[in-house]
Amino acid sequence: QVHLVESGGGSVQPGGSLRLSCVASGTFNAISGMGWYRQAPGKRRELVATIGTNTNYADSVKGRFTISRDAAKNTVYLNMNSLKPEDTAVYICNAWGRIGGTFDTWGQGTQVTVSS
Repeated sequence: QVHLVESGGGSVQPGGSLRLSCVASGTFNAISGMGWYRQAPGKRRELVATIGTNTNYADSVKGRFTISRDAAKNTVYLNMNSLKPEDTAVYICNAWGRIGGTFDTWGQGTQVTVSS
């Protein structure tokens, strides 16, 4: 199965930046796409950004966040700039595959806190 591990979370002031990483490991032939979701306490999990054949961003992060992927390293990144308090959440990595076997896997998340 596929195992995802996130890193790079932390605490920053409004306007600051963070770079999240997610590395996939395990048994699989290919990853079709990867993405980032986030969940604040008492809130539903929401999409932040995904990258597969195309990239997709939530309206709330467009122009501030950039998703990228290094397929050779099975890694996805999320560069977050101009962070706002409302960005505070646990950021969770997702990966899916449809080639040589189907999977849809989630990481355990990394905490991002934005406060002054």
